[in-house]
Amino acid sequence: MAENGHVAPEAAMGDEAQAQALADAEALYRIRHSMAHVLAQAVCEIWPDVRLGIGPPIADGFYYDFDLGPDEDGRPRSFTPDDLVALEARMREIIKGRHAFEVREVSADEARQAFAAQPYKVELIDALSAGSVDENGQPLAEGAAPAITIYRQDAFEDLCRGPHVPHTGYLKPNAFKLLSTAAAYWRGDEKRPMLQRIYGTAWQRKDDLDAHLLHLEEVERRDHRRIGKDLDLFSTAPDSVGGGLILWHPDGALIRHLIEDFAKQRHLAGGYDLAYTPHIGRSVLWETSGHLDFYKDGMYPPIEFDGQEYYLKPMNCPFHIMIYKSRRRSYRELPVKLAEWGTVYRYERSGTLHGLLRVRGFTQDDAHIFVAPEGVDAAIAEVLDFSLDMLEAFGFHDFKVNVSTRPPEKAVGAIEDWDRATASLIAAVTARGIDYAIKEGEGAFYGPKIDIDVRDALGRAWQLSTIQFDFNMAERFELTYTDDQGQLRRPYMVHRALLGSMERFFGVLIEHYGGAFPVWLAPVQAMVIPITDDLADYGHQVAGRLRAAGLRASVDDRSDRMKAKIRDAQMRKIPYMLVVGRREADQDQVAVRLRTEEDLGAMPLDAFIARAQAAIAERADVL
Repeated sequence: MAENGHVAPEAAMGDEAQAQALADAEALYRIRHSMAHVLAQAVCEIWPDVRLGIGPPIADGFYYDFDLGPDEDGRPRSFTPDDLVALEARMREIIKGRHAFEVREVSADEARQAFAAQPYKVELIDALSAGSVDENGQPLAEGAAPAITIYRQDAFEDLCRGPHVPHTGYLKPNAFKLLSTAAAYWRGDEKRPMLQRIYGTAWQRKDDLDAHLLHLEEVERRDHRRIGKDLDLFSTAPDSVGGGLILWHPDGALIRHLIEDFAKQRHLAGGYDLAYTPHIGRSVLWETSGHLDFYKDGMYPPIEFDGQEYYLKPMNCPFHIMIYKSRRRSYRELPVKLAEWGTVYRYERSGTLHGLLRVRGFTQDDAHIFVAPEGVDAAIAEVLDFSLDMLEAFGFHDFKVNVSTRPPEKAVGAIEDWDRATASLIAAVTARGIDYAIKEGEGAFYGPKIDIDVRDALGRAWQLSTIQFDFNMAERFELTYTDDQGQLRRPYMVHRALLGSMERFFGVLIEHYGGAFPVWLAPVQAMVIPITDDLADYGHQVAGRLRAAGLRASVDDRSDRMKAKIRDAQMRKIPYMLVVGRREADQDQVAVRLRTEEDLGAMPLDAFIARAQAAIAERADVL
């Protein structure tokens, strides 16, 4: 049981249920992997000259990448919706053929001969034989070269390590669907050819497919990019401002201000000090921190002036270190807790950018805790509690924790230090009864970390909070404090971001609430709607009293029908609509309607104000 009273999904299962869940997961993996091959066969039969990329199973489905060659204008030919319909029909015919999936192991030369007409496959074979990647182009550990295997069904062959279902008859012709197409660079490299990717989904039963399609409809309805446009919250301008850089519109900026103001107050109450730091720093700073050795691929090129090289900051930690180092520190001051809502810049491939969720410039609720070695465990425990408490304040209650360990490459520090630090993180998590998983090799280059995933209203997991143990930066920057014996000692550091980046957190929040934010976060909390033009003055009086009571209120005094005004307010997801007619004006009342279309009827204005203030004070999800 998690400390917040929620049982982790895995912990809630009995042994039999867990075994069944694992069996279902394995069956779905085989089904989706096999369906990717059936898709590739269908494409090859309709477009015999197609060049094949890769086609792995993924969460909830599968995809396959294809190169159809250029169209009439010399651009990569794309699949059309009609193409997907034709492919689905052909895939059903293949499924009904009950073709066995047969595997054979081959040498690299035999594989090259078998796929001589498929240049992307030959490239993978060369990398496979060198032991650098697997059949899906994913890096392998040194010395892990796998056997090269080819799977065949009917007349179609593919480079693959499996596993698959025994034959295509195991696939249900009414339990799959091709969903969409997208452009995808070969092996994720924007300097390589652009291929055409087809996404699909496949299930064991038609009912499962139908449920998944309904889920996808709800995901589409909650897409933060669509809601962000509909509610005028943010935008991007990749052709002028640049890809992955966000423009916060007034309503979106107001919500961000409310989030940050609440979080800053909580930080101040928790003993943090606020800091502000520059957006750029000299190369020597990033050399000392190790970023230029271990993180340069994620940094923008240097800016040169006055004979010096400067870099846009990808992280805030070196600046906070310099604040700590600006004067001598005593053990009596520790822990020193510096917090900043600092904007950082990281290079992300253009193909990975996604609305607010994957950007190139973002603001982190970043903090760094400088602590004596004997205080590390307590500091991590405190941050973990703070993280969970903050996430719950925004309506997230279902958590899972991942503990990420030492990367096999690009890591600094002795392995025994990593082991001790990882043990400290695990101890903090287990002490709170929180379900966790180990993510091997996914720690930062300077230390292991805790990542906190939350589940949203649709059950999707999002990684938000990060808590990182660092026993290296203090050494690299020669940080010290004076202990109670007057001796200089080295502090440890804890890096942490509770909500993560404001951009990503806002995107997740939009999708969690579908744009219908809790009252305390809604840009407009109440819309006053006069029934007739002659009641506009009373409407403005009501709005004035609401504002005086601390509520964000507007008046829709357009010469339009009341129903149209109510509908507009509902489309804007404004929590309260206060309709005022002659009776309400005479009796100092408002007729209250909720954005959920519930009609609460008339009530005294002061009674409504008390109701709204209570919802705001409680940060309630309900109106």
